[in-house]
Amino acid sequence: MDSNTLTIVVPCFNEEEVLPETNKELGQILTKLIQEKKISAQSKILYVNDGSKDRTWEIISDYCEKYDYVTGIKFSRNYGHQNALIAGMTTANDYSDMIITIDADLQDDVNAIPEMVANYLDGFDVVYGVRNSRKTDTAFKRKTALTYYKLMGKIGVNLVPDSADYRLLSKRATSTLLQYKERNLFLRGMVPLVGYRSTKVYYARKERFAGKSKYPLKKMLNFAFDGITSFSVAPIHMIMNLGIMVVIVCLAMMIYTLVRKMMGDVITGWSSIMISIWLIGGVQLISISVIGEYVGKIFSEVKQRPRYVIEEDKFTDKTQNNE
Repeated sequence: MDSNTLTIVVPCFNEEEVLPETNKELGQILTKLIQEKKISAQSKILYVNDGSKDRTWEIISDYCEKYDYVTGIKFSRNYGHQNALIAGMTTANDYSDMIITIDADLQDDVNAIPEMVANYLDGFDVVYGVRNSRKTDTAFKRKTALTYYKLMGKIGVNLVPDSADYRLLSKRATSTLLQYKERNLFLRGMVPLVGYRSTKVYYARKERFAGKSKYPLKKMLNFAFDGITSFSVAPIHMIMNLGIMVVIVCLAMMIYTLVRKMMGDVITGWSSIMISIWLIGGVQLISISVIGEYVGKIFSEVKQRPRYVIEEDKFTDKTQNNE
């Protein structure tokens, strides 16, 4: 393997509409970097087909035959975006000096890749792609994103604000990241744990080139909650504090009731009783749900099932044939 070999890992789920443009833009960037001798001629684009139901794998397979720098792996079914990223990094790490992960929708500016490579050549192991603004987001999404980053910071999770899964990792940074074996993946929180020398590259995020977003509101909320419960037990502490508050309120109400009774002011309190029952019941249900979330994660971890199953691996076949 030549030095400075780059692999660009691109997770794909039903991306037939955008793949032609994605391959064109990434191919131009890769070719230019090779011509400028910034990266090895053995550098590749690795598409990870995450159980797509459309022609995504057919297109990837066609590109693998047509372009020397295009490779791909195919999952046996849909395993999720984070697992697709891990699979791509695992597959490419032995053959790569650096790995860049980027989504296929072209919202992340591919023109930031040369600057990422330049930072790697300057000695950085981790280069985060960071949005320079959120103008393309709705006011609701901007506000919730800011609130989420603040919340994660307060519970001790070190995230890079306005950075998603567009980043460069050196070989040793990737190898270290792959030592984290949890099934409940939240790479935005895991990568900062790796350490090593890091920097940021700023870019303007675009509108999606084509197709539909794979992260609607419900999925984004689930992903955000996974990030919290995968890295912190703060929600359990919050439940304990809430329970203490409820007990204090109940004690205060009990004292108030006894005082009223001693004063002879006894009124049948159907409403207050019902409100109390509903309040305590609601607190209990929320508490059980949060604790159940942690138990569910433990259940997933202890089974030690594989994160993904690769049905076809064109990357390894092509790389070995080129050696």
